[in-house]
Amino acid sequence: MACRYQIVKKYHVVINDDAKEDLTKYRDYLLKQKCSQQAARNLVLDFRETRKTLELVAGSIHEPESEALRKRGLKRINLLKHDYFLLYKIEGSKAYVTNMFHSLEDYESKLR
Repeated sequence: MACRYQIVKKYHVVINDDAKEDLTKYRDYLLKQKCSQQAARNLVLDFRETRKTLELVAGSIHEPESEALRKRGLKRINLLKHDYFLLYKIEGSKAYVTNMFHSLEDYESKLR
């Protein structure tokens, strides 16, 4: 019996300035408003883990249900352990993370 190996395309993930600002905003909220260094640190670690996961799965995530996201060519990946998600766009072998939102936000009205 022959073994079958599936070649996984690895994407180079680029975090744009808006997404970096979003992460900083949420981290600072946890630090300053909730006074929780641990929660802020865990959020940043989850962001990094999700970014690494995105390198492997960016192309396999299904098209979003949101018409606003489809029109912009954006896809969504949830953070692995927190109620936040990243929006990203694929161009060739790169996945550009454009924004980060909390799952309860009206993100469509805030898209940049």
